[in-house]
Amino acid sequence: MTSAPKIADAGIRLDSMPTNGRDLTLDVNAEDRLAIADQLGVTAVEKLQVRLHAVRFRGGIRVTGQLLATTVQPSVVSLEPVTQEISEQIDRIFLPGGEKEYAGPADAEIFVDLEGDDVPDHFEGNEADMSALIVETLSLALDPYPRRSGESVGQFGDDGDTESDLPFAGLKVLKDAEDKG
Repeated sequence: MTSAPKIADAGIRLDSMPTNGRDLTLDVNAEDRLAIADQLGVTAVEKLQVRLHAVRFRGGIRVTGQLLATTVQPSVVSLEPVTQEISEQIDRIFLPGGEKEYAGPADAEIFVDLEGDDVPDHFEGNEADMSALIVETLSLALDPYPRRSGESVGQFGDDGDTESDLPFAGLKVLKDAEDKG
């Protein structure tokens, strides 16, 4: 998977953060929206606004906020454009330093708490780039099977329930021919 496009002014510096935190408001420009649309495989990202608030947290930062977007992608039924309005909450923790390599035994068991908090993201240096967070949040909010209101496959005259659609329908003809001969 390719890395997320870098969004202008999407960095939050840890070393100069005030004690009450820092706000970051982005209205992503057309060039960056085009790059994001290309990476996500959608027709267009017409609007992308992000409002974030970052505070110091366990030596790193905790970022909360909201992403607002308008996307356009083709309908899976008719290929006509479908517009989707997205509003997603963001709550993520970033810690300094890369993830540690674990070289445990090959047969070691790993416990995964599915109800627990997400694993924190990591950043190098004194600045955490929010570009990947923004693109990831948007991609997870996209409808994987967009369709216009009222569209269905049945409107094209094929509801998929005919006997000829069954996997072995063609073999029935051969069996009938053997029985007669």
